[in-house]
Amino acid sequence: MAPTEDPTTTTTSAPADRLEDLRALSKKDPTEASSQAWAWLKDMRDSELREYDKAAAALESMFRASSPPRKLEGQTEGLLVMTTTMPILDRTVTAVTDLWMPWEGKRFDAEGKGANRIASRASMPLRLLWPLYSMTQTEDGKLAFDFTTHVEASRDKEGGEQDVLVIDYKSVETNPRLLIRSVRDELVELVPGVYLGKILFRVSGRYHKIGFFALHNLD
Repeated sequence: MAPTEDPTTTTTSAPADRLEDLRALSKKDPTEASSQAWAWLKDMRDSELREYDKAAAALESMFRASSPPRKLEGQTEGLLVMTTTMPILDRTVTAVTDLWMPWEGKRFDAEGKGANRIASRASMPLRLLWPLYSMTQTEDGKLAFDFTTHVEASRDKEGGEQDVLVIDYKSVETNPRLLIRSVRDELVELVPGVYLGKILFRVSGRYHKIGFFALHNLD
């Protein structure tokens, strides 16, 4: 009698295998590898609702098979890949985020600090939520919600034990206490130039995963 194949193992191993292929490609053609990885993440974002659980499992598998970026500096483009709260709300949350909180990515510096790149049209929604908070205007656009970075163990209790690059908003006093300081982003590198992140939210002292995002280098 042929052994029964574990569908969970099949679901999670296929993304890990594809990721390994992209990493092998990155040694020969890093530009093509990063382009394919970014397109893959966009496909997951646009996956149909019935594929939601499969996409979430694939993202978790990819995250666990990765490690913190060794060096991350400069401008990145951002993508909210999916939320992990209620699948039926995922498309709505993504649409609202695109419309009212136009997040464009993050900017990192060499000193372990950075900020979020925000589209100019976000000024009004930000003022409604945080009337005393002001974005910073730079030559490259508007920046908001500064952060510091460091490497430590993940706080996602549903994930495996691994080191991640923590994007910490809590330690920056100028960040609004409402919502922002309760967010903790965790980041790993899929291939050079492309990164996968988890969004964790602190409730009663415990962090809960609420979504996945992705970044890729612009510089």
